[in-house]
Amino acid sequence: MSARFTAIAEIDCARSAQLRGDDRQPLPDEVLCSPEPLVLRGLVAHWPLVRAGRQSARAADAYLRRFYRDATVLASHRPPGSDGRIFYNDDLSGLNFHSQMVRFDQVLDALAAHLDAPAPPTLYVGSTTIDTCLPGLRAENDLNLGARDPLASLWIGNRTRVPAHYDLPDNLACVAAGRRRFTLFPPEQLKNLYVGPLDFTPAGQSVSMVDLHQPDLERYPLFAEALAQARSAELEAGDALFIPSMWWHHVEGLEPFNLLINYWWRQSPAWMDTPYNALLLGLMTMRDLPPAQRAAWREIFRHYVFDSDGSEAAHLPPAARGPLAPLDETGARMLRAQLLNRLNR
Repeated sequence: MSARFTAIAEIDCARSAQLRGDDRQPLPDEVLCSPEPLVLRGLVAHWPLVRAGRQSARAADAYLRRFYRDATVLASHRPPGSDGRIFYNDDLSGLNFHSQMVRFDQVLDALAAHLDAPAPPTLYVGSTTIDTCLPGLRAENDLNLGARDPLASLWIGNRTRVPAHYDLPDNLACVAAGRRRFTLFPPEQLKNLYVGPLDFTPAGQSVSMVDLHQPDLERYPLFAEALAQARSAELEAGDALFIPSMWWHHVEGLEPFNLLINYWWRQSPAWMDTPYNALLLGLMTMRDLPPAQRAAWREIFRHYVFDSDGSEAAHLPPAARGPLAPLDETGARMLRAQLLNRLNR
């Protein structure tokens, strides 16, 4: 399927002293700040977990169990013979999978029991903090990201499909066992992806409603342009993919046992709120204004936010610039308090 898409640019880490993937030196900023996605072949090939995963699914299972300490995870399940797509039900009144908290070793047991099944149930665990679930695993399997303080998570399951969605943080996704196919769309393809509800989502982020395996171009005609801009790559155990902030990505597990470890971090200070809050306020306060007023507010946002270079308040004395002054943690707390006071009127 991926042959029809443009390939994601690749770097062979075996040929780069800066991309050995161990903790001797941090990964370079030209990778971790790239505006474009990058496949990093062999970045984590030295991990003991990857070596076990390359040996077999059962070897990876045994390696993971060394670190298990009675942790529970949110596991999703679909019945045998389903297509693995983590999505909505037919009328969007609910989801097409069932989720419950279970012990992590029970997930491993279920995956092991169905390794050779021709039509296994869909099993999926996403975005689980490694240090909580498998303490000590990162001591043997980790990356040096320099001054960044990433959130490290694991994702495990069998042949699953997660619809195209975006994440606010930058993302370094490392395949530790099995194979995964990533299909990415640039942020400007939003209008062509036919995004689902903002407030009711399969896993926290809004997703494209189009089935990438069987796109209905009569119902979703603009998706043809998104397909023309799509980029894809298949990753094996040891490979990694850098996904820049806000890039849409569709993720598929291609084996009966797939394990991914990813690192998330933001290029902005921790005290900055998510821009998603501004979107919700924009929907509440601006979307339904008359066209002329929306145009006026578009210009205000362009001037103060999207085209800001610091000069918009240069004509004011520094003490009088208020929210227009350079923002720091104290200023952010003050703005948040003002906003909450206004919303609670």
